[in-house]
Amino acid sequence: MAEKNPNSSGQRGSRLPLSRDRILVTATEIADERGVAAVTMREVGSRLGVEAMSLYNHVANKDDILDGMVDLVVGQLDIPADADDWREAMRRRAISARDVFDRHPWVPALLDSRESSGPTRLRYLDSILGALVRAGFSIDGAQRAFSLLDSYIYGFGIQQVNFSAADGASTEETAEAILAYIPAEEYPYLHRMASHAMKVGYDADADFEFGLEIILDGLRRILDESLSD
Repeated sequence: MAEKNPNSSGQRGSRLPLSRDRILVTATEIADERGVAAVTMREVGSRLGVEAMSLYNHVANKDDILDGMVDLVVGQLDIPADADDWREAMRRRAISARDVFDRHPWVPALLDSRESSGPTRLRYLDSILGALVRAGFSIDGAQRAFSLLDSYIYGFGIQQVNFSAADGASTEETAEAILAYIPAEEYPYLHRMASHAMKVGYDADADFEFGLEIILDGLRRILDESLSD
């Protein structure tokens, strides 16, 4: 098949056989570069050097691609079966998820929007629930703990995407804009917090782990209380 694209992906597309895996990897690369909205059948086909119609031999439609992308990225998440206890397992998988979301910032929002799950995601969900149930949580408690952790992890990931949208401005410009928007005479505590943050900088890792430890402490208390009943 003739090349459609002079870039390296197109050149690879002219030599290697088309497959579902190649389509999903390419779609993921597009999302990483330009956001998930840029993932279209035409764009994926162009990147691979084939007509969009050729993709339908391997994927059903765009929704199938999006579901496959989620499953592909979930496969990068750490499921720490070797952790000493459930808390360490949940902590490590939360940090792993944050690292993956840093590499693929479109994932948190897409995860919550998909109505179906692939086998990799199902195994991931089952393994996390299993770790919590084996630790002593009831199935209802495990579900709630899982939901709470994911709400925090996904929400933090989406928040970081919003923060990064302003990266085009310098730190000084951003600081001036924020402080001008919250004058000290009207919003004294917000102004004080923003001024402090501008001086010491923002540590996203420390911020994430601060909230994560609070959640894990709360879950530990709930588990201990249920086991002592």
